Amino acid sequence: MAADREKIIEVKNLSKHFKTGRGNVVKAVDEVSFNIYKGETFGLVGESGSGKSTTGRTIIRLYEASGGEVIFKGENVHGKKNSKDMLKFNRKMQMIFQDPYASLNPRMTVADIIAEGIDIHKLAKNKSERMEKVYDLLVTVGLNREHASRYPHEFSGGQRQRIGIARALAVDPEFIIADEPISALDVSIQAQVVNLMKKLQKEKGLTYLFIAHDLSMVKYISDRIGVMFNGKLVELAESDELYRNPIHPYTQSLLTAIPRPDPDYERNRKRTHYNPKDLNVKEEDVSFREVTPGHWVALTDEQYEQVVERT
Repeated sequence: MAADREKIIEVKNLSKHFKTGRGNVVKAVDEVSFNIYKGETFGLVGESGSGKSTTGRTIIRLYEASGGEVIFKGENVHGKKNSKDMLKFNRKMQMIFQDPYASLNPRMTVADIIAEGIDIHKLAKNKSERMEKVYDLLVTVGLNREHASRYPHEFSGGQRQRIGIARALAVDPEFIIADEPISALDVSIQAQVVNLMKKLQKEKGLTYLFIAHDLSMVKYISDRIGVMFNGKLVELAESDELYRNPIHPYTQSLLTAIPRPDPDYERNRKRTHYNPKDLNVKEEDVSFREVTPGHWVALTDEQYEQVVERT
């Protein structure tokens, strides 16, 4: 399926390690590899501390990689680049942040927040064209022209996230990393923001890396999903396949934790608890293996043979 599709992002053995005060090293991301294809939404899930947000920030170079490569349309993001190269790269790859209030400058008007990228990349010939672009972006994300002169504190959380989306769209990017874009929002607003992102993707041909811990929402928006645990990618498959046939115990544990609007089911639900020792995820003999076409799991030789026998 994916063989004939254009790769927009290739993540190859990406690592990001942080040094602690006593000389210890935290391997927040440890040799993670996956591809993202043009026009798709790749979901990246895992509990807090799994390394998913660090992966996204390292891909876009908010963090410098400790090892590995990120190839964006054939170019190494972490290669030596001058400011002109980075400016070009930054226009094509944008980010939507988790906290829609903390990510917006409270001292700037909405117009100036959205137009910041337009100004940096010189995408408007004059102030009039600049404002027209801002107005168009506000309408595109479901806000009004009148909102341009207001400040972030005057908006609800959902509206602020729409402003963040408009800011990301302002430079006509091809690839957007959405780092838990709905986790800080009320449940009633989450679906609205996700539906807006799906609509924009269809209209503008966008490619997303959608990072979240809410598996039900990730399934709704994602074409393929990668599951992270302890800095490692432990399972990767198409969305429906992953939910229908989770293989790694950690994936199974995450899926059994999803609540359902069924009192009888909830009353009798049995959680699958994941013990890292079950698959020896820290052992050197574990490798990422394709158990069925497009379905990859971190397994030992023995575990791989057992899975293949069952399929």
